Amino acid sequence: MGTAHMFGPRRLQKSVWQRFLGLNWGIVLATVMLASAGFAMLYSVADGTWDPWASRQMVRFAIALAIMLIIAVIDIRYWVAVAYPAWFAGILLLFAVEVVGDTGMGGQRWLDLGFMRLQPSELVKIATVMAIARYFHGRSQIQSRSLRSLIVPLLLLLIPFALVVRQPDLGTALMIITGGVAVIFLAGAPAWLFVVSGIGVTAAIPIAWQFLRPYQKDRILTFMNPESDPLGAGYQITQSKIALGSGGMTGKGFLEGTQSHLNFLPEMKTDFIFTVLVEEFGLVGAAIVLALYGIVLTYGLLIGIGCRNQFGRLLASGLAVTLFLYVLINVGMVMGLLPVVGVPLPLISYGGSAMLTWMLAYGLILSVSTHRHVTIAPKGSGII
Repeated sequence: MGTAHMFGPRRLQKSVWQRFLGLNWGIVLATVMLASAGFAMLYSVADGTWDPWASRQMVRFAIALAIMLIIAVIDIRYWVAVAYPAWFAGILLLFAVEVVGDTGMGGQRWLDLGFMRLQPSELVKIATVMAIARYFHGRSQIQSRSLRSLIVPLLLLLIPFALVVRQPDLGTALMIITGGVAVIFLAGAPAWLFVVSGIGVTAAIPIAWQFLRPYQKDRILTFMNPESDPLGAGYQITQSKIALGSGGMTGKGFLEGTQSHLNFLPEMKTDFIFTVLVEEFGLVGAAIVLALYGIVLTYGLLIGIGCRNQFGRLLASGLAVTLFLYVLINVGMVMGLLPVVGVPLPLISYGGSAMLTWMLAYGLILSVSTHRHVTIAPKGSGII
């Protein structure tokens, strides 16, 4: 009786191979297509050579893809069990950055692991969503609406936020906050709380301005009026707009982008790689890439909506919102619609940490999809 209660009917149990075959391979294909677009763009910004960026990115993607597929077939009960330990591990890594982290691009954000430089704040985005989803798992709507029940998730959210702000990395810190707040909202927290919080944050902007670093203030002022210093602080966004506009409908052609190949564009392989893509492939190329992102992100939300267990529902939805922010901020940034905050374009920009974050997140979303009909006990153990 006890065994039957904990593990449920045999028909609910699937082998690893059955789970693997049951994955949504259309989404996996869309992911591979996005990464392939990234390889092509990195080949282009290196003036038609695979080294040093495209070849390394391909190796990273192959490893990350294998990790994603492994995560996708692991029983979701395991992710419930490791949600809190993953969060604590992320916090320890952030403390390690404070002590022995590498400094670069104006902040101390990386750990040198020898074979790669890891940015722990990227992984903490996932761990925070997992931990908050775990907290609300099994709690009723009435419990979730209680203000007392929000103390723990707010701590889970604010501790990593504070540590990432110290690096300093305000863009990533705000993404952590937004992803966590999305989970809290989806869990059933009262809507008035978000309205009041929004008003409070807006009122606090003049005070927060005093604590921003000079380069952060410059980014905001440049965003508001990039033409005021076109050869200085406004150079990046001015050149980006020129490149975007010159791409037209179909672009100048692969390897034919003048802004990129004449080195007018800054940070071509990372933050502004979408600009290179638009200059070479135009509005059509941009629309195809954004459509691919739209497919995989919509899939994440639909999986969250259709999941039977609370943990999976909150996890998939929260991760989908977090990944959506990557795309929204990067594209808005290069178009001049948002301040330049150094957020890479997932799977296309050069870099291992952001790619690993995306692939881990989608591995978890695929795991939720595979186990969407499973009902997990409130304490996260067993299937009932």
